[in-house]
Amino acid sequence: MSTNSEIMTNIAVKYTQMSVHKEIKKVTTHVLIEMKQRGEKISMLTAYDYSLATIVDDAGIDVILVGDSASNVMAGHETTLPITLDQMIYHASSVVRGVNRALVVVDLPFGSYQGNSKVALDSAIRIMKESGAHAIKMEGGAEILESVKRILTAGVPVMGHLGLTPQSIYKFGTYTVRATEDAEAEKLIADSKLLEEAGCFAIVLEKIPADLARRVAENLTIPVIGIGAGNGVDGQVLVLHDMLGITKQFNPRFLRRYLNLYDSIHGAVRQYIGDVKSVDFPNEKEQY
Repeated sequence: MSTNSEIMTNIAVKYTQMSVHKEIKKVTTHVLIEMKQRGEKISMLTAYDYSLATIVDDAGIDVILVGDSASNVMAGHETTLPITLDQMIYHASSVVRGVNRALVVVDLPFGSYQGNSKVALDSAIRIMKESGAHAIKMEGGAEILESVKRILTAGVPVMGHLGLTPQSIYKFGTYTVRATEDAEAEKLIADSKLLEEAGCFAIVLEKIPADLARRVAENLTIPVIGIGAGNGVDGQVLVLHDMLGITKQFNPRFLRRYLNLYDSIHGAVRQYIGDVKSVDFPNEKEQY
């Protein structure tokens, strides 16, 4: 049986052999497009604070998304809708301070861009100026195209997001798989082309059939990042708290938990409580 050190060594060797950009000191939108052209998959995770962003970046992640999922995992809201632009800027600023290599993308929150392209531009500029992030992400296709174009004309890189768009959850009424019917699938394909033609540098596809996601990725020159969209796309994204097993209630098919930190942290806290109550902590070596 392999030891943990042997497993980690094998992973490091495999990564080194596969990585086209292992020597890249800073990931940019251009680097991501080059990765797609060369067939290297793009890794992307969320982060919302300095400490975890530092760890994720140091591990070699390509893209860090400061997602509006902070509304769920950091603030405890049922949906992503309540989080504000000011709160997103706070989280993004914290993440940027912990990042040296990864491209940092920030979600424009609900209400900060829909229906008014001037408001959208103002929101994007605030994020870029006040947080130091490298790009923003927006949900939707033709409906938000005017806002996308206006933001791009200001020189702000935009990542699109199609399929299941959580900011529209009350419109959908469910978190079920999207674009299973022909009409919605064709609209998604058309929207992906509109976003590429407008100048988006990448698109996230969330919770759609794998075959459809593969078709989109093959027909676009920009990277397509999937979450619940199969392995035929150009990269993958997960919510950090989900893949680390900090959250327990969220169990979609596409989620792989790489750790079970909920139980580990719970156990450590229980041990700390016991040590304090039994006067085992602090001991003589842990005091002045």
